[in-house]
Amino acid sequence: MLTTTLEFALFLPCVFFLYWFVFSKNLRLQNALILAASYLFYGWWDWRFLFLIALSSGVDFLVGILLNQAEEKRTRNALLGLSITVNLGLLGFFKYYNFFLDSFVSTFSFMGFGFTADRLDIILPVGISFYTLQTLSYTIDVYDRKLKGTKDFFAFFAYVSFFPQLVAGPIERATNLLPQFQNKRTFQYSEAADGMRQMLWGLFKKVVVADNLAIFTSGIAMNYEEHSASTLLVCLVAFAFQFYCDFSGYSDIAIGTGRLFGFRLMKNFDFPIFARSVPEFWQKWHISLFSWFSDYVIKRLKGFRRWQVVRNILIIFLITGFWHGAAWTYVMWGLLHALLFMPVVFRRKKFRKPVAHGKILPSWKETWQIFSTQMSFIFLGVLFLMQPISESFNYMVQLFDPSLFSIPLVPQNKAIAGLGLMILIEWFQREKEHGLDLTGIYSPKLLRWGVYYALLFAVFYYGGRPQDFLYFQF
Repeated sequence: MLTTTLEFALFLPCVFFLYWFVFSKNLRLQNALILAASYLFYGWWDWRFLFLIALSSGVDFLVGILLNQAEEKRTRNALLGLSITVNLGLLGFFKYYNFFLDSFVSTFSFMGFGFTADRLDIILPVGISFYTLQTLSYTIDVYDRKLKGTKDFFAFFAYVSFFPQLVAGPIERATNLLPQFQNKRTFQYSEAADGMRQMLWGLFKKVVVADNLAIFTSGIAMNYEEHSASTLLVCLVAFAFQFYCDFSGYSDIAIGTGRLFGFRLMKNFDFPIFARSVPEFWQKWHISLFSWFSDYVIKRLKGFRRWQVVRNILIIFLITGFWHGAAWTYVMWGLLHALLFMPVVFRRKKFRKPVAHGKILPSWKETWQIFSTQMSFIFLGVLFLMQPISESFNYMVQLFDPSLFSIPLVPQNKAIAGLGLMILIEWFQREKEHGLDLTGIYSPKLLRWGVYYALLFAVFYYGGRPQDFLYFQF
């Protein structure tokens, strides 16, 4: 079930009504309702996926209880090892089995050995990369004694499968989200209203901007050999914004939906299109993933010597790249980002305030910093746009053609208009939580509702052909 479809528009009010008007006095029943709704939401794609998320949840639920009782280090290590083995085993099989098999066969063939093996027709379960990390954070935190293993079945299973952020994040920590399931929640109009505004902004970015840009980028990418270099460059720029609006739009919808039910999910995007360096970009882009690897992988490696910093940066970006998919393009994407990340880190320059803090426009220096940072993201985006890696390389080679100075094809006017409006609003809201955050802003009721209806009109009348969220494939 997509959060941009009519089915979800009917599903959400039904769950909301039952949650606040029927089960509001019983926390356990509220959690049971969230669990049932989440499994219905997830099973809408393929009911067979439910067995995997139930297995992962069940193992970690039991591991958490046993970790409460275990005192010996050997026993605790064994329990944590069981959780990691089951979760990463399921993820590895469904997502990486054919990749490793093909790589193994190719290696032997390159060495001159005749070796064949049959690929398996494996369907990648939607969201498995996300909920695997989410449930692992629970067992790791219980193992580290940051959290006590829960015996509340409904709270834990609802935490793992919470439908707003189940299939594409934010990837929540057990220390943040699980206690919210264990404590009584009360309806707050201001929270729900702001959640609705964030959902509306996410819908606009996804349906009006990303889906319209997707029509252009997919058409160009399918026949890139037939287009001029200037059109290919425009396609890369359009794809970068499509990618951002698609993914951040999902996060806005997820976070806003969570607030309707009294939950505070972590911020996943902090206006990265205005980042002034690669490290700042990664502090603002897909925050929940990058911080997850930093907290649960890098901090265990430790070390602050220069070679250790280099090692840690390489590890985190290679893992991040490989997490995105079972293809060498993603590994290369991670490696190249690591190489861009390192020089800036060693200069030890950090931006502690948002760009143009307290100003309307950035300085010329800040403008150049934003431009150069975004260009690195735009050009590396070819590794997501084109598969396999040879096609990405051919695409980039074709950019160095005299036709780069010709008049390019461009997206539809409604896509350009939507993109321009999105950039303008997010620039002026860059120090807020989201694009329609009205905190500290005086806005007459007539003006506010005029904006809401204008955005709704754009969603219904200028939305592009419905597209799956890009991160569903990861």
